[in-house]
Amino acid sequence: MSRPRVAVFRPDDGRIDDAAARLDSLGAEPVPDPMLTIEPTGETPPDADFVVLTSSTGVDTLADAGWEPGDAELCCIGPSTAEAAEAAGWTVDRVPAQYDSEGMVAELDGDVSGRTVALGRSDRASATMPEGLRAAGAEVSDTTLYRLRRPDDAGESAELAAEGRLDGAAFTASSTVEGFLRAADERGIRDAAVAGLDDAVVGAIAESPAETAREAGIEVDVVPEEADFEALARAVVERATPAE
Repeated sequence: MSRPRVAVFRPDDGRIDDAAARLDSLGAEPVPDPMLTIEPTGETPPDADFVVLTSSTGVDTLADAGWEPGDAELCCIGPSTAEAAEAAGWTVDRVPAQYDSEGMVAELDGDVSGRTVALGRSDRASATMPEGLRAAGAEVSDTTLYRLRRPDDAGESAELAAEGRLDGAAFTASSTVEGFLRAADERGIRDAAVAGLDDAVVGAIAESPAETAREAGIEVDVVPEEADFEALARAVVERATPAE
């Protein structure tokens, strides 16, 4: 039985290698195509009643800078962020039931009125969370912990998709969808690459990247119940593996 060829788009900071190894262990032929490289800004959140972190990258960036949450109530947007925070030796106080900006606003709504909330995020983060928390009465600061850039050589997955040689794709953020499309645009193969994905199993780790893909005309086949790469990879590989 042939192994499905599955593209993965994690940042090129070690996670892309881990993701490729996981796809390989699940029986896929991984196509690691890092659409993101991380550039720390050196900034850290100010003292606040609540600190909200939205990615394991943000946690790692702060831990490398020697930052500590102190007396703040530490809120992490999902299990992977919380696990990274705990691995850094921090106590995680809040994880929302829904692992996205809306979920974090719902988690903190009612508790933050008149209090300070410090967000630590990337330069591509949406306005949903700060707007929602301000509407709940919080005084919100928003610190850019790192910038996301696309490596110049990214785009192998777009070429394979355009050639009909890609069986699956696992998008882990809206920025990875956008990076895939920009790489295809730069090669003059956007229409062919999107059409190629129609014949592949397209997975998105959560509804936000899924919606970004749909808006670009990409049909999304898989969105796992839990916003977790393991669940995403397993679902994509299972659906992309040919029946015996």
